[in-house]
Amino acid sequence: MKTLIALSSIICIIALAYTAIDQTIITDYYQHMRSVFGKNTINNISKTLRTNSTRTASTMAPSSTFAGLPVIPPNDPSLTASSPKARGIQKVFEAIEQSEGAGATVRRSIGTPKLRNFSPFLMLDHFTIGEGAGFPDHPHRGQETITYLLSGGVEHEDFAGHRGLIEAGDLQFMTAGRGIVHAEMPAKSVDGSPNVGMQLWVDLPKDLKACEPRYRDLKSTEIPAYNSPDGKVTVKVISGQTHGVDSLQELAYTPVWLLDITIRSGGSIEQPLPAGWNSFA
Repeated sequence: MKTLIALSSIICIIALAYTAIDQTIITDYYQHMRSVFGKNTINNISKTLRTNSTRTASTMAPSSTFAGLPVIPPNDPSLTASSPKARGIQKVFEAIEQSEGAGATVRRSIGTPKLRNFSPFLMLDHFTIGEGAGFPDHPHRGQETITYLLSGGVEHEDFAGHRGLIEAGDLQFMTAGRGIVHAEMPAKSVDGSPNVGMQLWVDLPKDLKACEPRYRDLKSTEIPAYNSPDGKVTVKVISGQTHGVDSLQELAYTPVWLLDITIRSGGSIEQPLPAGWNSFA
């Protein structure tokens, strides 16, 4: 359990820790592209993506039976204990700012020398995409990405012809599985607000690394919220549960709790955490 007191806003993320995973962190997209698919294959796929005029407007790959683990672990004693043991803070550090993609800027925390081998989390970027910048064609494989947009808009499209748009408060859950090449570029903002968000890379269990790629957009209007009785705490329950409020289900194959918590002056909250799960805020 974690107690949070008198903070303005915090995003808390918790996930099941695996014992045997691939912790390789890729920071050079083009090196990643060559190593995953081969240089010639990437060139051909990128050319096809740029010139394909028959793309659909789908925001999600063809659906299939959900193969992931339940986001709320059944019969977890830590979620129902009357007096759970509080967790201590193990590490506090600042994210590292760096250039990424094509002219974009990220502040990276997980996936830096300060925090590696943090299963199942591979990387966390707080990104800013200015005009003319973005993340052009690049691949993912054996993992999932969760993108939470804080302001602006981001357009997505992939080599299979799927595309979508997320705006402020929306999320996209992408299961890369056996491999996918996609692009994430800024959308034109009517009010000129910057394109800012967070993207989390999450490892897939070994038996799901070769699954079919999958998307799930989550609109801000679909996200349930918890409000404390004193009105001083609001929690957007993006994924997981808090104080009797459950999120939508079947968002990601790897169970991840994502809570966007706003605590006003004088407010506090205690958040039960599943046993054996890693967490950060």
